[in-house]
Amino acid sequence: MIRKLLVSILPALLAACATQSPTVSEKPQPDVTPAKVAQLIWQPLAWSAFAEWQGFDLSAGGQALRTSCKAMARKPGWRDACEGLASVAVNDDAALRQYLRQYFRPYRLISGDGSESGLVTGYYEPMLQGSRKRSQRAAYPVYAVPDDLLVVELAELYPELKGMRLRGRLEGRKVVPYYSRADIDSGKAAFSGKVLAWVEDPVELFFLQIQGSGRVRLPDGSFLRVGYADQNGYPYKAIGKVLIERGELPASKVSMQSIQGWARDNPDKLQDLLNSNPSYVFFRELPASDDGPPGAQGLPLTAGGSIAVDPKFLPLGTPVLLASSMPASATPLNRLVLAQDTGGAIRGPLRADFFWGFGAEAGKQAGAMKQSGRMWALWPVGLEPPSGVGNGG
Repeated sequence: MIRKLLVSILPALLAACATQSPTVSEKPQPDVTPAKVAQLIWQPLAWSAFAEWQGFDLSAGGQALRTSCKAMARKPGWRDACEGLASVAVNDDAALRQYLRQYFRPYRLISGDGSESGLVTGYYEPMLQGSRKRSQRAAYPVYAVPDDLLVVELAELYPELKGMRLRGRLEGRKVVPYYSRADIDSGKAAFSGKVLAWVEDPVELFFLQIQGSGRVRLPDGSFLRVGYADQNGYPYKAIGKVLIERGELPASKVSMQSIQGWARDNPDKLQDLLNSNPSYVFFRELPASDDGPPGAQGLPLTAGGSIAVDPKFLPLGTPVLLASSMPASATPLNRLVLAQDTGGAIRGPLRADFFWGFGAEAGKQAGAMKQSGRMWALWPVGLEPPSGVGNGG
């Protein structure tokens, strides 16, 4: 019965409810339009002709590669590279460089329109103040996945839609779009979700949903860690772009910090702004740990060594040499990083979201980062690279 219902209403629901998953690290920025030719070309290089990489910092990326190998070692063509890493001290620059030259080949990444440069933003794991119990001060809920949220893998009906999901809810015998942000926050809808915690600041809660993971500091000084579990099925809309369109902020000034400042100055306009993004993220409680939050590989992210990418173009687990610059600066940021995460706003062949780590300083860097960057993928020797992936978008 459910299958018949879904088939009959699928065209109407796709626009509102279909999303790629997981949505982890969406960014508060103007939308990024992928190149007209949605393709990523892998151009092989010889290490001897790639002198530029000698200036790259490998330390955090080496640790991220070691973490990633817990998943990648089981994939065809990766076993030797991951076994070879086991005997390498990742903080030994010379040894790590020798290892990379032995087990990997570099590829210059070029988009289908010939561009070698893309957008690099940043994200982080925030800390919020809150409580397990609602109070006058802590009044904004961090919701777990509600019981009435339906999630359907569209590939089961349409194989060409692999990786797409349909989210909705039952209303009688009909499947309808799930509640929007406005529905959930207003309390007018028949929404009933389990609350993991109550936090003190609605803007910080909004950005927690954008970052996809975070920690809530409880009254006794302990921390509750939460991570992305699911979302309501609506496409993400960047509120920074909304502020630009409304003439509230100039495009050159939009950042996480400027949006937070605007919210403090305009409390009467805040909820209307938040409602302009109908997407709503639900969380799960994570075990207490000093490791980074889990990325799309299900493994901990490494501060300064992990990036989120569009997996249609760059496979998760790929080591990448990223040449960019520090936030709002021309100071070079040249790192070995691992493609370990995804994000709802991370779309296109040359697109990266740099993970800065946990806390206020990481948030300051992440919120200000909107740089250009070039990327070189490292792929195991003897394994055919996925050249041309993503063709057709």
